Amino acid sequence: MREDPSLGPELVSSFVGKHGSPIIEGAHATFLFRGEADEVFVRHRVVGLPDPLPMKRIAGTDLWAATSDLPPGSRVEYQLETRRGDHYERFNDPLNPRLAHSPMGSSSVCAGEGYEVPWWAQHQPDSRPGELTEERMRSRALRREQHFWVYRPARFNPVLSYPLMVVHDGGDYLQFAAMKTVLDNLIHHLDVAPMVVAFVPPHDRLREYPNYAPHARFIARELVPTLTEWLPLLDAPAGRCLMGSSFGGIASLSTAVRYPGIFGSLLIQSASLVFTDIGQDHGGGPAFDPVVKFVNKYRARPTAPVRRMYMSCGIYEPLITPNRSMVSVFREAGMTVRYEEDRDGHNWDNWRDRMQSALSWLYPGPQKYVYE
Repeated sequence: MREDPSLGPELVSSFVGKHGSPIIEGAHATFLFRGEADEVFVRHRVVGLPDPLPMKRIAGTDLWAATSDLPPGSRVEYQLETRRGDHYERFNDPLNPRLAHSPMGSSSVCAGEGYEVPWWAQHQPDSRPGELTEERMRSRALRREQHFWVYRPARFNPVLSYPLMVVHDGGDYLQFAAMKTVLDNLIHHLDVAPMVVAFVPPHDRLREYPNYAPHARFIARELVPTLTEWLPLLDAPAGRCLMGSSFGGIASLSTAVRYPGIFGSLLIQSASLVFTDIGQDHGGGPAFDPVVKFVNKYRARPTAPVRRMYMSCGIYEPLITPNRSMVSVFREAGMTVRYEEDRDGHNWDNWRDRMQSALSWLYPGPQKYVYE
């Protein structure tokens, strides 16, 4: 198209209608935009690629294009940005129907060759659904009423004993990571043992999640004992797991560190394990100050508050370096760590896509499940 001087609107419309955007060719992705603008950019958060990625206008048309590396199996979230004079506008790709959603809004999705939404994240008609109920309890530690959701697996039997998983950012995991669907599918297909899951949302996330003593006390001394009274749960560390992503990963780790021996495992995804080796400039802004203080203190005197830890992180996110660095720290402290990386970023679909690997390792299906 760049070499054809006779390009007209009809040919451009035909090409765009046929291919859409982005166009995936091997290890490359070409993004397209149609419209009048002074400049057009692809905006993303992929470490290693220029951001913004400038698009070039194809002479004589209103079509803009930019080509970028995209290894097979990759999944990238992005938006487009236009400049018209002094006015900038950012929006989802109008030529791409694929969207991802988060508490911050939606983004367009670029999927490389070989990437597919995993089966366990999609509705399976044969999977028996578990039950999700909303509960409330008064917390003395938090000095407020705390609501949360409790998941009971299909065929829940009150004479059996179930492991308990406590999920930070519980509402977001349900809404944006399809976690009830994931649990229904993995439990039904015997990949994961039947379990009870408490989905706990924060009230003030930036205050409560980075090593906040009242939050840890609520989880360990109030929520877990209350759920153990309400439900037939395994009353042993091996039957309890804390889970969270980003700041929720820090909340999970710091709660376990404050209350060693209560939980037997951790599931942390893209955890905000930011630390400093020299100086105080961690680059994360004031919100990360308590995180860095906690991680620095832990690195100075590592402990093993749980026996097993599953960690995952996206190769394309800035947190990949501190996550890689902490794996050896956790292992040398005495924990068994399974660490996995993927070609994705800091987002809910990434964390959803790791569920089968994480849950089936921590709580394998009933045909081979052994409680330690």
